Amino acid sequence: MPVAVKPVIRHDWSVAEIQAIHDLPLLDLVFRAAEIHRAHNDPADIQRASLLSIKTGGCPEDCAYCPQSAHHKGTGMARERLMPVETVLREAAAAKEAGAHRFCMGAAWRQPKDGPEFDAVLAMVRGVRGLGMEACVTLGMLTPDQARRLAEAGLTSYNHNLDTGPDFYGDIISTRSYADRLTTLENVREAGIGVCCGGIVGMGEGVKDRAAMLQVLANHAPHPESVPINALVAVEGTPLEDQPPVDPLDLVRMCATARIVMPRARVRLSAGRKGLTREAQILCFLAGANSIFYGERLLTTANNETDSDAALLRDIGITVPGLTLAAAE
Repeated sequence: MPVAVKPVIRHDWSVAEIQAIHDLPLLDLVFRAAEIHRAHNDPADIQRASLLSIKTGGCPEDCAYCPQSAHHKGTGMARERLMPVETVLREAAAAKEAGAHRFCMGAAWRQPKDGPEFDAVLAMVRGVRGLGMEACVTLGMLTPDQARRLAEAGLTSYNHNLDTGPDFYGDIISTRSYADRLTTLENVREAGIGVCCGGIVGMGEGVKDRAAMLQVLANHAPHPESVPINALVAVEGTPLEDQPPVDPLDLVRMCATARIVMPRARVRLSAGRKGLTREAQILCFLAGANSIFYGERLLTTANNETDSDAALLRDIGITVPGLTLAAAE
């Protein structure tokens, strides 16, 4: 029997409910997600975001998927220092000129240290906001005071992914606990910054683990404003280098399920999109994905080219609107 899905915002989902939704016949799942998407969002509003690695490599965390980890010696990833503020803002201005509404900056840190480098990140945030763009950063764990200072600088959103469900998490990361991640999300929310939090599909987890990750997010009140859905990009030299490619329909299912349980979040079709056909991407949009990263790189892995993304959106009749700030509930 089809699972009843009410187009209302809830914070009391069970893992079993979410898994049952995820496992619906695909066409039924996409149809239900599309209905809920249209009830809560403008389906023509697909936001484009640009992502820049502002400090690359040498991260002390041991995330099994990440070539920036100092634990994975075979990736060939060079360690680079924090980029100058002026360089980052030039990149942001170029991204805006190319049509980006949101500029995201990632630094390979376990947690930023107070001092000149953190002050430089604050200047980057102020500069990006001064361009009239949304600003998002991902810097690792944050203290309450660091979150407050980022909020004062005008930060729109903070990205801190859960990566997977609580039970599988220990198979992927040992240097930071699930509770650590949740504490950072609490600090970000308390500071009044939008939350950007999602996960990765294809690391060897089961469907129950995927549902459990979505349950943690969907039972936050309010829901995260942004939910990135990533497919593993298996990088040589990482412990997950031999993982098989993700089935594109797995991404469709995750986008649809995330849309159903978090009706107003921006569901961001993120890493791994380069491996999707145009048709698979369109199916994700139909299922409720309403944001893409564009530009040739996502931190350290390849991404779709800007021109091909613009052509894709044009061919499906979608005009990217003016700046739309992420909406909470």
